Amino acid sequence: MSSTTIARTPFSVLDRSRARQGRPPAEALRDTLTLAREAEALGYHRFWVSEHHGVPGVAGSAPTVLAAAVASATRTIRVGTGGVMLPNHQSLVVAEQFGVLESLFPGRIDMGLGRSVGFTDGVRRALGRDKEDAEDFATRLGELLGWFEGTSPTGVRARPAEGLRVPPFVLAMGEGARIAARAGLPMVIGDLRGRERLLRGIDQYRALFHPSPWASEPYVVISGTVAVAGTEEEARRLLVPEAWSMAYSRTHGTFPPLAPAEEIEARPMTAKERGFYEAALAGHIAGTGEQVAHALETVLKETGADEVLVTTSTYDRPALLDSYRRLAGLLAPGR
Repeated sequence: MSSTTIARTPFSVLDRSRARQGRPPAEALRDTLTLAREAEALGYHRFWVSEHHGVPGVAGSAPTVLAAAVASATRTIRVGTGGVMLPNHQSLVVAEQFGVLESLFPGRIDMGLGRSVGFTDGVRRALGRDKEDAEDFATRLGELLGWFEGTSPTGVRARPAEGLRVPPFVLAMGEGARIAARAGLPMVIGDLRGRERLLRGIDQYRALFHPSPWASEPYVVISGTVAVAGTEEEARRLLVPEAWSMAYSRTHGTFPPLAPAEEIEARPMTAKERGFYEAALAGHIAGTGEQVAHALETVLKETGADEVLVTTSTYDRPALLDSYRRLAGLLAPGR
């Protein structure tokens, strides 16, 4: 397969506004805006933000509000959510929010939608939700799309959403692939580390896909971490802060702000922590430009994906920006 496969594939960015140790959450949100402007200048296709509640290490709790700030700070890049967690909200309110966004930034807004609820019992209670609410995702999704199509049985009209076309995407985890296929919507699926599970989800989605007014054929976005640096070791160090946060969350029950790589590498770990940490480091696409290009060509060939959504986070912001610049160089050689 030619490297032109990478060049003709749209690459996009999802930023989770990761807080950094010793720094205020507000800085993480400003960092997101900085990254969005950089992603636009580098030619990335979309820039999405996420929804997390009550998480010490994530400042992005209000994705539609943050998406409005991102769209205001940029001019041409598509902006959206990866995603709004539909079980946490009333579908009318979500439709209204995206209707406002599309009205203010016409032709630039994406509506990425997920089915997760809060990660802890406390967060779910605060949201007035429980785990079972995720089971109603297909119904909630239909309700949401109905507000745009003007088909709500309530007789209420969603203003200014009704009649607007805001592209919906389903974030697929397990059942999500089947829901996306039956609804005839584009699907975002990750992560790149679990290749067999990823391929099963994509195959199932394509096999079950029914065309809809929103999409005439399947559209697959694969998502995951991609880190590019001058050396393989430098690229690996970009992964260290997120890997430790993941290991800490698995052993302490809370997801902390990102810490510097050198501090983590010098930290004593229990055997259990070390196991989770090493597992969190493994399987990502990371390395030199040549190594990453080869890995991307492989995954694009295996999946036949239509787009790649890059989700990399790290403590060292200049190194993160450099990684995105190097990746953009692979997508458009000579840039």
